[in-house]
Amino acid sequence: MNILHKNRAVNDALKIIIGATLVALSYNVFLLPSKLAAGGISGISTILFEMYELSPAYTQLLINIPIFIIGWIALGKSFSWKTLIGTFWVPFIIWLSADIPYTVTNPLLGAIYGGIVLGTGLGIVYKGNGSTGGTAAIAQIVKKFTGISSGYSQLIVDGFVVTASIVVFSLELTLFALMAIYITSKTIDIVQLRTSATKLIMIITEEEEKIQQIIRDGIDRGITKVRSVGGYSNQDKTMILCVTEQQEAVQLKRILQKEEPTTFVIFINASEILGRGFSLDKYYGQKL
Repeated sequence: MNILHKNRAVNDALKIIIGATLVALSYNVFLLPSKLAAGGISGISTILFEMYELSPAYTQLLINIPIFIIGWIALGKSFSWKTLIGTFWVPFIIWLSADIPYTVTNPLLGAIYGGIVLGTGLGIVYKGNGSTGGTAAIAQIVKKFTGISSGYSQLIVDGFVVTASIVVFSLELTLFALMAIYITSKTIDIVQLRTSATKLIMIITEEEEKIQQIIRDGIDRGITKVRSVGGYSNQDKTMILCVTEQQEAVQLKRILQKEEPTTFVIFINASEILGRGFSLDKYYGQKL
């Protein structure tokens, strides 16, 4: 079991390094030459490079250091060595490949291919249970102390970056940056689950109370329980149905693999969901 754990740790580390390398190359080859501030810390470094010619690698490193320290203090074990690798590998590769001769300056090509490469890299990092720090780390910290969801926190931060890019660059380049952000999110989805953005998750278990608690604490989603019987064992079981957004499905998958690795879980594409938490506000009386 110890050897298995070490192999999994090495495999995760390789995924994070490969993914973070793609993230950095997408920045130097596509996003920076095309002047696309596609949200996050990379977007901030693009704006500062345009205004003051500050090194993007050093800018991202200097911004990420305090974020990492605060995150380590505030979140503890949530900020593991995997986050450390992703956070500092990206600026290192950006610095290493700063003079790469192959770049794309066309904003349309930069948005399309930069978004694909960036999304692929981030998806691989997430599959290795890692993070590249930046706005994702800020979102985790804000969520802990304010209760605002990670998604809204990251949207606020990225919103400031995109707004600033209108002033520094132009509305046209900002629209291309928004295109890159959209393509990135869709590519992450394909790499992680290869499915649509909304998931129907079916969990067959004998530990319904534990699974219910995991879902409540981990992603804060409602569930439906269906009593069932195992066809082979003839033992009473519970089938738990839960509908989630794509990122929530990835998070729940990660938690279940860690906490209940023997649980039978099915992820199914859901083309359209109507009801509270999707077409309606998640909580009664909530106005967002």
